[in-house]
Amino acid sequence: MAALGRSFFARDTLTVARQLLGKKLVRRLDGETLSGMIVETEAYIGEGDSACHASRGRTPRTEVMFGPPGRAYVYFVYGMHYMLNIVTEAEGVPCAVLIRALEPLTGQAMMARLRRNSHRNLTNGPARLCQALGIDKTFNGWDLTAADTLWVEEFRPIAGERIAAGPRIGIQYARPADRQAPWRFWVRGNPHVSR
Repeated sequence: MAALGRSFFARDTLTVARQLLGKKLVRRLDGETLSGMIVETEAYIGEGDSACHASRGRTPRTEVMFGPPGRAYVYFVYGMHYMLNIVTEAEGVPCAVLIRALEPLTGQAMMARLRRNSHRNLTNGPARLCQALGIDKTFNGWDLTAADTLWVEEFRPIAGERIAAGPRIGIQYARPADRQAPWRFWVRGNPHVSR
C-alpha cells in the first residue's frame, strides 16, 4: 500500500494525532517487513507548548521540527532510548506527533530479537517500539512520505467513540496547563497501549 502523503501531515497537529490511530507504521529491515498498527500518540504543538522541544526555539536538535511535514523527528532520551515523532503542520511551524505504541502486525520474531526479549511488551511504549523496529538517530529527518525503509500507510479506520484522550506522559517540566492538556490519544481497550 502507498505511504501517506505530505498533505496528511500538513494539518492541525491534534487532528493528525487522532487520525494516526489505526494507521500502519512500516519498517523494512534486512529484507524483512516489520509493522504495527498505531494505537497511541501524543501531540506537541509548537513554541507555545512548554512540553514541546521547540518551546526553547530553533536549535540544531529541533531544526527538523521547523522543516516540511511528514518527516521523522527522532531524538535520544535518558542516554538510552530513541523516540519517533512525525513533523506536522506547515513548514516553519514546529509541531510533531510522538508515536507512543503499536499493535504488532508483522515481523514479531525479528522485533523480539531486536528487543532481546520474548514476544511480550514488544511495542507498548515509544522507546520499545523504536527498539523493536530498529529506529535510531539515523532516521532523524527521514521523509516518511517516500515509502522507503520507514513509512506510514492506511490500515484500519478507528471510530471516534473508540478513541480516548488524556494528559501526556512524562512532561513534569511543562507548565501545569500544558501538563493537563488532553493531547494524548489512544485506542480504548487495546492491550498494546503503553499504560
